[in-house]
Amino acid sequence: MFRLISFVLFAVHSLLLFAQNNNTTLISEKEKRHFKSIKQLTFGGDNAEAYFDKTGTKITFQVTNKNWNVHCDQIYFLDLKKIDQLDLTKPESFKRISTGKGRTTCSYFMPDGKHILFASTHEKIDTCPQPPINICKYVWHLIPEYDIYVADLNGNIVKKLTDTYGYDAEATVSPKGDKIVFTSTRSGDLELWVMNIDGSNPVQITNELGYDGGAFFSPDGSKIVFRASRPKTEEEIKEYKELLAQNLVAPTNLEIFICDADGKNMKQVTHLGKANWAPFFHPSGKKIIFSSNHHSTRGYDFQLYMINLDGTGLEQITTESNFNAFPMFSPDGKKLIFSSNRNNGGTKDTNLFLVEWKD
Repeated sequence: MFRLISFVLFAVHSLLLFAQNNNTTLISEKEKRHFKSIKQLTFGGDNAEAYFDKTGTKITFQVTNKNWNVHCDQIYFLDLKKIDQLDLTKPESFKRISTGKGRTTCSYFMPDGKHILFASTHEKIDTCPQPPINICKYVWHLIPEYDIYVADLNGNIVKKLTDTYGYDAEATVSPKGDKIVFTSTRSGDLELWVMNIDGSNPVQITNELGYDGGAFFSPDGSKIVFRASRPKTEEEIKEYKELLAQNLVAPTNLEIFICDADGKNMKQVTHLGKANWAPFFHPSGKKIIFSSNHHSTRGYDFQLYMINLDGTGLEQITTESNFNAFPMFSPDGKKLIFSSNRNNGGTKDTNLFLVEWKD
């Protein structure tokens, strides 16, 4: 029996290694319009929100994986220059940056490439925060104990950037290296704020009722793209406020918006309905890639799309699996990284995929 189990484990491991190094079959014919090649970077668990440093050679991302004994999202780092030397099916190939306590979210490289910022509950809640209960619809938990921290690549916390009670998270850095945009409830609603790179001088840049979040700067740092809900009817407003009072938001009706880096010249880019989210600028600064289920009759079928800043030229990018999200281009535009349910063996695992991109 021991020999049989060993053989099965060896076979599974061999298949994973084969998949790790032979991923051309993970691209559909339609995806080949922009995907020259694809490489799977993780194998199991929930792996999401992977973002490049300014050189495009490192990524930071968040992981929940019971096989790694990681039961709440934690932040990890991977040097892409070394991936051909690593067994990506093993947790020791990845470096944990967060403390391992509480829950974390939304990591991003600081300008020097040697530090990573992320939101964490570890100072106030060092165990997994309890999920919402008695809620009959899909919601996101806006954990009020989140604050934004900076750690070095050895996992040492070197600075705390926010220190207010309430949700402070979803922080990203301007390519100029001078500003951080983040989402906060400190003014009573889910608004975008911009602060200096050291956490000083936070300024609110959105002020319309609804969830403003998931913001990223344009390649030249002059604009910001983000997802937003805009409840309009009396019923929608009532539900939004009731959920917000419980530190919850229902992310089922979101559209993509852009504005100047100071919040001026606000413009809605998509008018597609349902959930349009996880936007990121194309390196040209003229297009936005994002995830959407607007086409779906089932609700849970998220594909990547690209669109011009004026809302024209909508193009579907992915077709494989029923979940594709969190896309980010490398600064040189040669690579795209995103999360997907493809090649997960029929499980619910979400893995990271690195694409060689062509326009």
